[in-house]
Amino acid sequence: MSKFNENVKDLFTNWNTIPNWMCFVRIALIPVFSVLFVKESYIAAFIVMIVAALTDVFDGKIARKYNMVSNLGKILDPIADKLSQIAIVVILIVKFWSFDGPLKYLLFLFIFKELVMVIAGAILLSLGMRPVAAEVWGKVATVVFYTFMITIIAIGPSGALVGVWFIKALPMPVIYVMVVISAILAFVSLFGYAPGFLRQIKEKKNKK
Repeated sequence: MSKFNENVKDLFTNWNTIPNWMCFVRIALIPVFSVLFVKESYIAAFIVMIVAALTDVFDGKIARKYNMVSNLGKILDPIADKLSQIAIVVILIVKFWSFDGPLKYLLFLFIFKELVMVIAGAILLSLGMRPVAAEVWGKVATVVFYTFMITIIAIGPSGALVGVWFIKALPMPVIYVMVVISAILAFVSLFGYAPGFLRQIKEKKNKK
């Protein structure tokens, strides 16, 4: 059996845990959120997004507190994050496509970053290694991303909560600042993964 096949088989050892099922739920909510948003059911989409974000917050805490950390969870959690973030970004690109200015192009930076992460993870798996674990900046970037994007969906132009209890839409300059800050943190986290990725590649070469 190849190293890759052994690595994949090992992922499913003790996989049936509450945190992993929370990741499955988060992934399943992605198309639900997308359909609701496209149909302009913004409040329902906003609620689904909150639920998905909460599963992201609590799955890791439950795994560590109750000793439910699994090899699959270490891979599944970032995959769920990436799929969720890409779905949110695509939805926002569609939403802001008709707006003047570079905002929609800035949002493409998030997709580029996630594609780089996916390719890097696939390279490590193909070599029989595990993708690099999330660093502090990766966690910070994820929290900021969800916070800012949920805010934009809630009270951005045509947001879910605009007009409710006299809530007004955020001005576009504020939205630009939020997107730029989130993009900067996303790429800081990307570069933070680089040393671990290169170290694993180097160790692999030295073993040959």
